[in-house]
Amino acid sequence: MSWIPFKITQPKKQIVPKTVERDFEREYGKLQQLEEQTRRLQKDMKKSADADLAMSKSAVKISLDLLSNPLCEQDQDFLNMVTALDTAMKRMDAFNQEKVNQIQKTVIEPLKKFGSVFPSLNMAVKRREQALQDYRRLQAKVEKYEEKEKTGPVLAKLHQAREELRPVREDFEAKNKQLLDEMPRFYGSRLGYFQPSFESLIRAQVVYYSEMHKIFGDLTQQLDQPGHSDEQREQENEAKLSELRALSIVADD
Repeated sequence: MSWIPFKITQPKKQIVPKTVERDFEREYGKLQQLEEQTRRLQKDMKKSADADLAMSKSAVKISLDLLSNPLCEQDQDFLNMVTALDTAMKRMDAFNQEKVNQIQKTVIEPLKKFGSVFPSLNMAVKRREQALQDYRRLQAKVEKYEEKEKTGPVLAKLHQAREELRPVREDFEAKNKQLLDEMPRFYGSRLGYFQPSFESLIRAQVVYYSEMHKIFGDLTQQLDQPGHSDEQREQENEAKLSELRALSIVADD
């Protein structure tokens, strides 16, 4: 017959009330959700900031490419138009960079710092779980000796098991109480922590788009030809495009 290693069963005694365990799971579940939301928001904010910078940098590059176009050497009006566009794009890029820098400092970095707390929290929960397993193991060991016939050796082992159990039980209860006290406080602190960041984000966007309204308003005034409606410009463009299509080099086979 093969040897089967001795395994301590789970204790019969309910060492953690079900209501306490439910409270713990509920509070920790809220923090796990908060951790995921914080990580996702930080990632999305970083992607948005990178996309904003790429957009304004691309706009500046386009205006510079237009300035190097041979048409600018041949047509003063076109040169003036592209120069105005280039000035507007550079102003837009400067304000955009300022906006992104502010968002990085007041939103993305605070999100990163807030998220850095969760590894320590998760480690505390793991330590609590390990303490609970030790508690259950030693409680089962005590129960095992309590069920045996009360001989001298059994009583000695029972006394030793109870002595081993006491500090382990106290350690678990301390860890459990600390987490049950601090997890709701940590979750509740998110409002006061993030509110200034989100207010800063809104202000940065308001300032940026207010400046964009001014920049493109100025550009519109410089580019608008008096007496030309949008419909007239569209008709002129269609007429010129028809002339291009009539050239033999672009005619259909």
